[in-house]
Amino acid sequence: MSTRPTTLITGASTGIGAVYADRFAKRGHDLVLVARDSSRMEILADRLRRETGVSVDVLKADLTNSAELAAVEARLREDSSIEILVNNAGANAKGSFAEQSTEDVAQIISLNTTALTRLTNAVTPRFAKQGKGSIVNIASVVALAPEFGLTVYGATKAFVLFLSQGLHLELAPKGIYVQAVLPAATRTEIWERSGLDVNALPAVMEVDELVDAALLGYDRRESITIPPLPEVDQWDVYNAARMAMFPNFEQTHAAKRYQAA
Repeated sequence: MSTRPTTLITGASTGIGAVYADRFAKRGHDLVLVARDSSRMEILADRLRRETGVSVDVLKADLTNSAELAAVEARLREDSSIEILVNNAGANAKGSFAEQSTEDVAQIISLNTTALTRLTNAVTPRFAKQGKGSIVNIASVVALAPEFGLTVYGATKAFVLFLSQGLHLELAPKGIYVQAVLPAATRTEIWERSGLDVNALPAVMEVDELVDAALLGYDRRESITIPPLPEVDQWDVYNAARMAMFPNFEQTHAAKRYQAA
């Protein structure tokens, strides 16, 4: 049993989640792995137990299923050893918005936003009472770029970014660290499942490099980590422009440009 806090990771059977599991295990953290594919998680868990000696629990759950989601929520509420939550589970669907079915859209929103928010909400009261804890939310640079065309997926990731920023402001004074990680194109199975050829993309980051960069941001206690962004000044300018609008939001009347001549 590790003396370090336990980390619960969603979407842990493959890709980004599996690499997070590897890295946290190598840091000496016990793990709770959550995903639909229990066989893949068991293989990963066996390897991590052998290589690192940490304890690894496998919790099979489809986070779009309300009963299975509730079971993970209960674990987060009741297991005081869990002090790190990595909200990694996410999905996209094939086609453009006009081509996606209502069920496709509902599934994307259910996993990418509803499940993430509910899991975060389940653990936050305990973290606040303990005065410590970390929440890592995997968003995407698509949250900042509707031009990429991934309309619903991007909208869910914009939600994750906003939620993380709001939680950072609210929870940091309570001792809770919140990080939003914004990957660009990363070599994971989400592309194939979305009907896209990852090898046709102009630039793709390997998942190990993405997670290692995100963890460097985690260690630095960044609230926003954008691994592919070369100059942090670009984010600072973007954020400053956003904040410069604040004084103009408090107005008694509509701006003159919206008033009749």
